[in-house]
Amino acid sequence: MDKAQIAIVGLAVMGENLALNMERNGFCVAIYNRTTQKVDSFMQGRGSGKDFIGVHSVAELANVLKKPRIIMLMIRQGAPVDDFIDQILPYLERGDILIDGGNSYFKDTIRRCNALEKKGIYYIGCGVSGGEEGALYGPALMPGGALDAWQYVRPIFEAISAKTPNGERCCAYIGTDGSGHFVKMVHNGIEYGDMQIICEAYQIMRDMLGMSANEIGEVFSQWNCGELKSYLIEITADILKKNDKYGEPIIDKILDVAGQKGTGKWTGISALEEGIPLTLIGEAVFARCLSAQKDQRIIASKQFPLSRHIITKEKEKVLCDLRNAVYASKIISYAQGFALIGQACKTYGWEIDCGQVALIWREGCIIRSSFLEKIKEAYVQQAKLDNLLMAPYFSKCIIEAQEGWRNTVARSVMHSIPLPAISSALSYFDGYRCNRSPVNLLQAQRDYFGAHTYERTDCPRGEFFHTDWTGRGGDTSASTYSV
Repeated sequence: MDKAQIAIVGLAVMGENLALNMERNGFCVAIYNRTTQKVDSFMQGRGSGKDFIGVHSVAELANVLKKPRIIMLMIRQGAPVDDFIDQILPYLERGDILIDGGNSYFKDTIRRCNALEKKGIYYIGCGVSGGEEGALYGPALMPGGALDAWQYVRPIFEAISAKTPNGERCCAYIGTDGSGHFVKMVHNGIEYGDMQIICEAYQIMRDMLGMSANEIGEVFSQWNCGELKSYLIEITADILKKNDKYGEPIIDKILDVAGQKGTGKWTGISALEEGIPLTLIGEAVFARCLSAQKDQRIIASKQFPLSRHIITKEKEKVLCDLRNAVYASKIISYAQGFALIGQACKTYGWEIDCGQVALIWREGCIIRSSFLEKIKEAYVQQAKLDNLLMAPYFSKCIIEAQEGWRNTVARSVMHSIPLPAISSALSYFDGYRCNRSPVNLLQAQRDYFGAHTYERTDCPRGEFFHTDWTGRGGDTSASTYSV
């Protein structure tokens, strides 16, 4: 019997479609699932007559693979990954390759890379984005981990990945240990931000302008023809135009409670650990948390009733301003995300090419958009760019969008429409460009109650001072450090 070139473990939506993608591109694929009935169903269904080898045990899985064995896990992150590694290890040999294609926490990937390296097993943590359709026809792939294993995995990954309009593959080696999963985590954080921005624009059109779902869908279709052209804008237009069997918009019958699986939260936690102000993505995560408090919101809406009126004049002006606000906020979201990647490189010793990351995200993934081509160009021109806002193209865009951005936030405040993502993006921009912030007062407060010291404007950086603010504190000060 011919042996398989790669194995897929886990036949949920992503695993099954990746397996089909690999087989369609000329690879013999072994498939295994903990619930073996799924293997049989697949082999009798979508996999029937194709180059698949279905197996019912990890021992059989190891036996049907060519060496070095390449096994890609498409299972739930956390304990299930560790459990499978423990099961398969007795059947592996030095030089075999395990790939985790799920949304694993990058610190878990670092741990697994280090542990398996000691046993002579290569480990790759690979971010996979694109959903069901992307997995089947071409996902964006973000592999990180054992570089020596990349030569074996590369032909498969490049064959199945998405391509840009210029024919470039949306797949490249990201860096060592957990870097690939870190980049995928940030991708998902930006995805949270993009989706929240779009939802806020939808609410403005619905509740401020009184537009129908179909009318709002038409606006998003128009936006998808310009600088906002993206997968998320495209599907938003489709969603808003979709009616049920009664001819009524499905969107109007969907409960306003959002789910989440943790990657957005991880992005926010990492930002706090790295000291990067990821304000927009953080607000997007909290907006989902607030949505989950549906019962409380119903009670609060009765205790604090809203009084809104529909804007009937200058509708086109409102929409033009809103488009600018959406675009400017989108820029901020990516600027914050790439700043987090840059800081993580310093912390973990990674050498991630941000221009390459933008290229990988250009097609196949959920946040794919024409906008990413401009990000790639920005990092090609200046590889060590501290903040995307400082790139000439994005500086110009922000300046041009600023008036409409501010008008949108102001109108929404007056109409009691919450804009956590769009307004926090504007606050970040104003804070980032402020050469004298009010935190000199904050540092004085810290010195007052805790003798935490401060630097002075009339002395060199790095010199710290303490004032006895009350006359009762003496000369002793706390040690100086920053987490």
